[in-house]
Amino acid sequence: MKKLLSLLSVTLLLFVGSNRISAQEIRNSSGSSTGSIESDGTIRNSSGSSVGKIDNDGTIRNSSGSSIGKIDNDGTIRNSSGSSVGKIEDDGTVRNESGSSIGKIESDGTVRNSSGSSIGSANGVPKAWAAVVFFFFIFN
Repeated sequence: MKKLLSLLSVTLLLFVGSNRISAQEIRNSSGSSTGSIESDGTIRNSSGSSVGKIDNDGTIRNSSGSSIGKIDNDGTIRNSSGSSVGKIEDDGTVRNESGSSIGKIESDGTVRNSSGSSIGSANGVPKAWAAVVFFFFIFN
């Protein structure tokens, strides 16, 4: 029985530890944490509360679970009405609905505005997810 309890305890610690490791920090331009995105797409604020989620199919949800948009396979980002609000290109360039560049997600996770200034970072976060968080939707 002791071995079973010990094995269960180790398994639980590994599970909890692996989930914490899989969450990627979202940081502002000063380097302070403003939240995180977990591997399942859950977006958390700096207090750890869930403020939204990006589902595997690209659906973007607010904190109550309602769909507020979608990321298409080609990188197009749509609002809840299905209208395009922008796009993230393969190289990380983020464009608004008019096609103008409004920023870029660098390969190291640095997020830059249209002037090239760093506005934050999302290292290890899929570029489309980082574009949604930094440029298109504000989660409350």
